[in-house]
Amino acid sequence: MEKKLYDKLVMSHKPIEHRGENAVIAFLIGGLVGVIGQMLVEFYSYYLHLSSSDASVFMIITLIFLASLLTALGFFDQWVKFARCGLIIPITGFAHSMTSAAIEYRKEGFITGVGANMFKLAGTVILYGVVSAYIFGFIRLIIMGGV
Repeated sequence: MEKKLYDKLVMSHKPIEHRGENAVIAFLIGGLVGVIGQMLVEFYSYYLHLSSSDASVFMIITLIFLASLLTALGFFDQWVKFARCGLIIPITGFAHSMTSAAIEYRKEGFITGVGANMFKLAGTVILYGVVSAYIFGFIRLIIMGGV
């Protein structure tokens, strides 16, 4: 088959990506996750009489728990197909990556399966998060001084 004919055939079956639509949906869903997070902070502050910093910790724990639970029940992947990065970028995506890896390798045992593979995707996020925080902290130290 000629290369041009092959390229034409591939392009006819390639799905069309709607970047603008995807960006709007991700923005709205990510904003909704933020609103839910703020509602949880207000709830924990008001009803449990916690400081906002303590309520923020409880909010993060709640979002991680819900994302992990929905991943284990099989709902999260279906919602991500609709919400795109709106659910993957926040802390819910981090919880989803760890839970799905743990579920996928659970048959291999706790040590060689779950323990060895849970951080496959999340480990890179942790690594580059720590490295970038160090670099930006060093830049801030240079710009602002030792304060």
